[in-house]
This record gives sequence, C-alpha cells and structure tokens, in this order.
Amino acid sequence: MKEMTIEEVVGSLDSGMTLGIGGWGSRRKPMALVRAICRSALTDLTVVSYGGPDVGLLCAYRKVRRVIAPFATLDSIPLEPHFRQARQRGTIAFTEYDEGMFMFGLYAAAYRLPFLPTRAGLGSDVMRVNPELRTVRSPYEDGEELVAVPAITLDAALVHLGRADRRGNAQYLGPDPYLDDLFVKAASRAYVSCERLVETADLLKEGPVQSLLISRSHVTGVVETPGGAHFTSCEPDEDRDEAFQRAYVTAAGDPQAWATFRDRFLSGDEAAYQAAVRAWREEEGR
Repeated sequence: MKEMTIEEVVGSLDSGMTLGIGGWGSRRKPMALVRAICRSALTDLTVVSYGGPDVGLLCAYRKVRRVIAPFATLDSIPLEPHFRQARQRGTIAFTEYDEGMFMFGLYAAAYRLPFLPTRAGLGSDVMRVNPELRTVRSPYEDGEELVAVPAITLDAALVHLGRADRRGNAQYLGPDPYLDDLFVKAASRAYVSCERLVETADLLKEGPVQSLLISRSHVTGVVETPGGAHFTSCEPDEDRDEAFQRAYVTAAGDPQAWATFRDRFLSGDEAAYQAAVRAWREEEGR
C-alpha cells in the first residue's frame, strides 16, 4: 500500500533537500503539500519548479535556499510576488534556465545521465548569468557546439494529478501533462497528490490510455487531496481561483495584510484551509 496522508508525506522529507514540484505556473500545483511544508520545520530547500505560488509560498515562509526555475509566475499575473520580494531582498539564490534547458536538465536526471546537449541558451544571457555552464562539441563531422545542461537530480518530487490509484498510477485529465512525469523520474522519491483516489480499473473511465502519466514504479506515496491544487487550476475538476489569487497577491504587497491573510488561511491544517476558503467565497458571494 502506497497511500499516505499529507503529514506523512511531508514528514518523510528532510531539510536541505533538492525538491522538485510539478505543474506549471499557477496550474496543477500540489499546493496542499506545499502548504504542509510551510507549516513544517523544513528549511534550506533547493526548489526546482516551473514556478508559481508553490515557489512564492515557500519563499514567504523562508523555507528556500535556492530556486532553480525558468520563471515564477501566476500566469494571469506575470510575476509571483513573494518570489520577487525574496529576489529583491537577496534572501534566496536563483539559478535561471531557459524553459528548454530546464526540461533537458530533468531529462538528463530522469535517464541518469550527467548532462544532455542542446542548442537552447546559445547566444543568450543564460550563459552569462550561469557562468558554471559548459559547452560541448559534437563528436561527429558537423562539429556543432552545444550547451551541456547538467542533470537536475531531485531528492524528492511532488506532483498533483486528477486521479490516482492506491498503487501510485496517476492520470491527468486536463489539456496538458506539463512535465510531471520527468519530475517523478528525476527524483529518488516521488509523491503524488490527487483530486480523487479510484480503483485501477476506473482510471480509464474518464480519460484515454495516454492520460496515464505516472507509473506506480516511480511513486513512493500517493495521497488523496480534493481541492489540493487550490488556488491553482486542476482541470476539469477546478479552474484557477482568479479571485482568490488576486486576494493573495494583494495581501503579499503589505506586511500587515499578509499577516491577516496568513492567519486566516494558512495557520491551520489543510481541512482548516479548505473551510476558510469556503467561508471566504460565501462572504464574497461566489
């Protein structure tokens, strides 16, 4: 049995880890697990992500030593506010890769290679801001010079999918798989949160075979977390909660407002968070 609780997943993590987080921007992020990390004693994390509010919240709670990412965005809001503040204050280190380079780094780790060559990044400032990057020359007659993107090896990965079974097979039902499968394969341990746990035979009732993104062979634990991606999207179960996202960004801009937001929504466990969101929606008439 691989079924776990949110607390068991976070309790299995260690300070100082390199932690990969799936999803993309403000889409299908394992936010219930991220919120639990914020409540935990974990610190000094290197966070690897196509960044969104996962990165921002962890920065706000000072859990992060370094971020490795091509961006940190809320999609409909261009820049994650807590990430921006952390960068401006110099409280985190940042390794910035082109989106393609980032993907190749995950591919290299997934296939247990030290690096993979790519044209992405050549002729750009990516090479200037990452002076540790090296180039390699093709051994074939073309002799092309390429960027050698180092493997982004993860100690653990967290991803959120629409459906999963108790063995760790997991399925996305929205329009995009993102790179969640690479995060899982690049990690020594991988944890899947999902909107709903189902029987294995039921995984094909809502989507085609190719929507089975994650294999149980790569998964350490799975946890059912309905609404666990909030306020990010998890289509078709939930759209991004744009109103709540705006409230989050507004609160992030003022220390007193952020303290009020944090106390209301983030001071308890996941059940308390979900209850607070429901109450807020009722107050807002949503």
